[in-house]
Amino acid sequence: MVSELKQISVVTACFNEEENVKELYEQVKTIFVNLPQYEYEHIFIDNDSKDRTVTILKEIAQIDHRVKIIVNTRNFGHIRSPFHALMQAKGAAVISIVADLQDPPIMIKEFIKKWEEGYKIVIGIKTQSEESPLFFAIRKAYYNLVGRLSDIELIKNFTGFGLYDQKVIETLRSIEDPYPYFRGLICDIGFERAVIEYVQPTRKRGFTKNNFYTLYDMAMLGITNHSKVPLRLATMTGFAVAILNLIVALGYFVYKLVFWNSFNVGIAPLVIGLFFFSSVQLFFIGIIGEYIGSVHTQVLKRPLVVEKERVNFD
Repeated sequence: MVSELKQISVVTACFNEEENVKELYEQVKTIFVNLPQYEYEHIFIDNDSKDRTVTILKEIAQIDHRVKIIVNTRNFGHIRSPFHALMQAKGAAVISIVADLQDPPIMIKEFIKKWEEGYKIVIGIKTQSEESPLFFAIRKAYYNLVGRLSDIELIKNFTGFGLYDQKVIETLRSIEDPYPYFRGLICDIGFERAVIEYVQPTRKRGFTKNNFYTLYDMAMLGITNHSKVPLRLATMTGFAVAILNLIVALGYFVYKLVFWNSFNVGIAPLVIGLFFFSSVQLFFIGIIGEYIGSVHTQVLKRPLVVEKERVNFD
């Protein structure tokens, strides 16, 4: 007998989250106990954790077959692994939520309510955070920068936490991006969305897996995938610096002609100018390198992840 209940897929990416996955599972389960009109599955994708995360998930999955597990052969990063899990979800609506409980599970009810009103995308926006004020300010500055540079209107303070109709997931599957900037794609595909604001709680257990490299990688991916402004800025800066260089050179030449015997150019302006122009060149070579790297990733067409094991998918 085929169930007539709508199915919701909850997707969680995790890496070394042994202290949080069981509590997250319990909280999500409690929410759906109070939503009897829906069936649900909870898909965990593990990015080759080195602690007991997979062991704990398998213990849960033996008891509750609604819990499904994908184990990757290695750590495929914080961008590819969560996206792959979303692509495996078959529910009428798919909810993305992190394992560290900084995405409040209680908001699932509000997401589903807005989805039932007809919105294909319902997202959580963190207006405030209990994390370090410095980190929150840096993130906010980044969102503002990318928003100004982007060719499309990106959502500020959006981490991916939200609900996505299966039509949205199908659209994302058709894109076949090997290194997708999920936050940008959600804006790019253009479905009408509802926004629910929340205050992000601090992490209570464990340590964040983000570091300078992962944050930088996400920042550059957002810029290179949705803006040509840095490339055009390189061209305009080169043109402007060339004109400035010509004006300075003419100024020195005229001054030398007028004060031939008393004016000594010296080596300091040459050294300063050399280091300045070299720095500008290296900066924009780096920008061009980021775009070339992005193109290189697209050309390789490697899979998002390689799976080692699946649990409860049959």
